[in-house]
Amino acid sequence: MSRRKGFTLIELLVVIAIIALLMAMLMPAMQRVRKQANGVRCLANLRQWNIIFAMYVEENNGQFPSGTTAQGFWWIRQIDPAQRDWRNLKIWFCPTATKPLYDEQGNATRRFNTFAAWGIFGVTDAGLGPHGIAGSYGLSGYVLSTKPGTTFEGGRRTDDNWRTPQVSGANNIPLFIDAMRFDLWPIHQDNPPQVEDMAWESNNHMRRCCINRHDGFVNSSFCDFSARKVGLKELWRLKWHRSFPLDAPLPVWPDWMQRFKEY
Repeated sequence: MSRRKGFTLIELLVVIAIIALLMAMLMPAMQRVRKQANGVRCLANLRQWNIIFAMYVEENNGQFPSGTTAQGFWWIRQIDPAQRDWRNLKIWFCPTATKPLYDEQGNATRRFNTFAAWGIFGVTDAGLGPHGIAGSYGLSGYVLSTKPGTTFEGGRRTDDNWRTPQVSGANNIPLFIDAMRFDLWPIHQDNPPQVEDMAWESNNHMRRCCINRHDGFVNSSFCDFSARKVGLKELWRLKWHRSFPLDAPLPVWPDWMQRFKEY
């Protein structure tokens, strides 16, 4: 009676090598699928925010939040007066950026980079909830219904704010966008970051959203309550405020942006 033979060491090594080769071939495809899924989930979050903003506008005479109660630009207090716990609300976060830069005690938890969420802010302010706020989307300050002449961070004035979604070209006016901070007021003279993971600067607000979260794109909602991908170079061709010049000369693109689509 013959005894059945098992695999030899050479045969096992060959099988392992074949499996490793197949995995190496599949990994890029799996990573692409994962990135695409994150992009879809991110857009789904922004569409939910569109519903929240649309409901607010409908209940407030067609106007966006003023952003001028208590903490100035803390529009969040107006759009979400219940101050629900951000830790239980996934729509605050792009799936690629879910970990805040600081903990509830204000201690830094990670290095500032494209895939870091902002926050946690406002823990000591009872009006912002006992757990503060955190997220990875930012509101365009130019939609706020503030009075003309109001000045916000970096000397940004609100004379040319939209204040309402009921305007021409609303599908090209950013509302809520992938960002490194909860608010931003870009101007056409703002330059992109010279290094891909450069932290934003207080006086260069375009750098808060010119971040490579989605392979050369960020996701944004617009004042017509639509949502779509926006090319990083396209950011300078969005109508941020009423006087934003869409035909202004584009900045010199840094090396890390050279490969991205032109607009």
